[in-house]
Order: sequence, then structure tokens, then C-alpha cells
Amino acid sequence: MRGTEVTEGRGLAKGNPLKQNTPRTQSRTSVPSAFARIRQSINKNRKQQLTALYHHVYAVDHLRASYYALKRKAAAGVDGVTWQQYGENLEENLKDLSARLQRGAYRAKPVRRTYIPKPDGRQRPIGITALEDKLVQRAVVEVLNVVYEQDFCNFSYGFRPGRSQHIALDALTVGIMKRKVGWVLDADLRAFFDTLSHEWLIAFIEHRIADRRIIRLIRKWLKAGVLEEGKRIRKEEGTAQGGSISPVLSNIFLHYVLDLWVQWWRSHHARGDVIIVRYADDFVLGFQYRFEAELFLTELQQRLVRFRLRLHPDKTRLIEFGRFAASNRERRGDRKPETFNFLGFTHICGKTRNGMFTVFRKTIRKKWHAKLKEVYVELRRRMHAPIPEQGAYLRAVIGGHIRYYGVPLNSRAISSFRHAVRRLWLKVLCRRSQKTRITWERMEKLAEHWFPPARICHPQPLNRFGVIT
Repeated sequence: MRGTEVTEGRGLAKGNPLKQNTPRTQSRTSVPSAFARIRQSINKNRKQQLTALYHHVYAVDHLRASYYALKRKAAAGVDGVTWQQYGENLEENLKDLSARLQRGAYRAKPVRRTYIPKPDGRQRPIGITALEDKLVQRAVVEVLNVVYEQDFCNFSYGFRPGRSQHIALDALTVGIMKRKVGWVLDADLRAFFDTLSHEWLIAFIEHRIADRRIIRLIRKWLKAGVLEEGKRIRKEEGTAQGGSISPVLSNIFLHYVLDLWVQWWRSHHARGDVIIVRYADDFVLGFQYRFEAELFLTELQQRLVRFRLRLHPDKTRLIEFGRFAASNRERRGDRKPETFNFLGFTHICGKTRNGMFTVFRKTIRKKWHAKLKEVYVELRRRMHAPIPEQGAYLRAVIGGHIRYYGVPLNSRAISSFRHAVRRLWLKVLCRRSQKTRITWERMEKLAEHWFPPARICHPQPLNRFGVIT
């Protein structure tokens, strides 16, 4: 097995067929779907440009599937139309939208800009797309996924079908444990979604897509701009976070700017092992030798400047990390190996009970505190709501926290989160009345009834990653 395959996978195993794409009732003969025919065409000629894709976008059946795939309770865009309102005359609306797409009368609406707080206190801009734009974007995303899933590298995990943050985390852990990794480059692109070059993005898409109508649609969304405080702002670069089309466009951009170049650099310059895991604009690389990591970082910065991107100076670090990092640093009289953060977890060099090297993954402390603060604010807002309503809310919060952070060796962090939420709930309940006090015994019964148990719900990285690859 090649070194890169350990962390990047080789697709599905023989025993895991893809989901069937045609109804079982048609016949016993294979009737490939339209998307399956696109895949077959791509596999025959990996370099061909696809010229006839637009009819998949304006097909009423595809638009209807896009509508039912949207979130029912999502906020409305600049048009003020909600999912329920659009569905009152769904078939008529879809036929009208399809007709406008066919004759070129469809117009993209600006994105409504809003902000959500980040753990460090800053504000993250989020774009809320109009509902019809969401429908068309989702239909285009389905087409682009069919095309580019044949091309994307295996170490890219962000916003791709069948992939998730936990698979990316497992790939990184397995790579560090199984390959000769001594140095880790934790990289982050500065304001990537705000500085993405429209000119370069369209050029990259045209490598594969020769259907001018698809290109015209993407240009419309890029040029639609944002609506902020009643003013429309047109942008010459960047794509709004929150839109259905933004994740796949960012993956296409970074596929050409970063992924393919990393593959070339690894095969032409690296003498030791090199691993990489990328999730959207966050990526981590592991190197066997420090001089190769430093050379790569220098050349990476030069390459990104060419495409109008920059690394974040505060979030990009080269640290000594790996199975021999602790012993090497102890020999030099240095402290324990530094840690790095990736996808909500702090990664730490550690040892098992048997003395074997392993990677500990702990909940990032800032995210842990930020979530508790958010829970406390919401509990204060619901202070006088019935206890069953508060309990149902806390059950959902704790359950979601455990499902994401419940990875092996992180049981202490999720248990302490559950305990901290219980103390916050007690604090809020005691403030509901100056006469009645909630005892800790009653609080424990409430927590036992409403809170899900703090348990590890993800398998060991070696077990899961070995199965899916």
C-alpha cells in the first residue's frame, strides 16, 4: 500500500456499492440515470469538457427535489419568501422558474448579509440566499458534484457527499500514527471566502465545464452582491458563506490552487513522508523532515500570492509533533510538544496505557466555554418556561454536543460539559423564585431524566477509517 493511501483512502470497497440510481420497478435491466451517464462519460475520458449539462438544472423534477432538500425553517432572503409560502403553489412556481431558466430570464437576487458571533468575539458574515436562488443553486451543485467528485483528491473532505468532519479527523489521526510524521503544519487561509478570485474561479471551472449557460449562472451569483443595511454592495471577489453553491465553488478553487499542487510537490520534492488533510479552507500537513516542511511553507506562500490568497499569520504554525516529538524535545531540554487545533478538537501527543504513541483529541477549550455561555443566555431567556420545555432544549443541546465531540479519549470533556450544563440549569431554576429552592438531589433526578448519557459514540480512528477505505 502506498503511503498516501493510508490517510487518503481509495474510494469504496467492493462490498460497498453505491446507492442505486434507478427505480427497482422499471425492469431488471440496468437503466442508468442521467447523472450515471455523466459519470460514465467522464470515466471514459478524464480530460474532456462537458457541453450539455444545463437541461439537468431546469428540469422540473430536479428543481422539485432541490425544494424538498432545503431546510424548512431556514431564514428568508431579500425576497422574504419562506419555504412554506413557496410550497403553497409549488408546481406552478417550479414550472415558472423552469421556463425562466430555459429562456434566460432568470435573475439572481443579492444575498442578505447577517452576522453570527465567533468564539473569539469577532463576527462571522453569513449570506442568506433567496429561496429561488437556493433551488437553482442546489440543482447546479448536484451537477457539479457528479462532475468533480471524479476529479477531487482523496484528502479533501469538506462539503463532499459521503464525507464528514469525523472522517477527516480520523484520516489525520491515522496519518500521524501510521506514517513517519515529525512535524505538523497547521495552516489556515486568511478570509478565503471573502478574497476568492472570480476570474480564477471561472477559469478553473471552464477546464471541465464547457456549457456556457452553467458558467453564466455561476457568474450571476458571483456578481449579485450582498444587501447590507438596505444597501446593495457588488463585489468583484469572494463568495457569500451560507449559500448552497459556495462550498462546491470553494472546493473547485482549492482543488486547482492547492490540492493538485500538493500532489505534484509531494511526488517531485519530498524525500520523506508527507500527509495532508483538508476540510474547506482549513488544512493540516504532516512532514517527516523539518527542512521539507519549511521549504513547502515558503513555496506555498509564493503560490497562494499568485492566486490572490494569503495564509493567516496567527493561525498558521509549524510545530514538532509525532511519535518521537516528546522524546526529541526532552533530549534537548524543551517542554512537551505543542498542540494544534483542527475541526473543533485540540490534538495532543500522548501515550496509551501500554506506552504506545497515540493522538489525544480534546474539545477546544474556547469552544467549550463559548457553548456554555450560549446555553446560559438561552436558559435565561427561557427562565419561566415549563421545565419539560427547558429539558427538551437541553437534551437537544447535550445530545448534539456528545454526537460531535464523543470521540475516543474525550470522555472527560463531554462529561464535564454535561455536568456544567446541569449546574447552569440549577442556577437558572433557583432564580425563578425567591421562596422555592431546588435541591441538588432533585436536580440530579431532572438531569437523569432529560440529559442523554455522556458516552463515546465514535469508533477508534483505525477501525472506522480502515473500514470505509
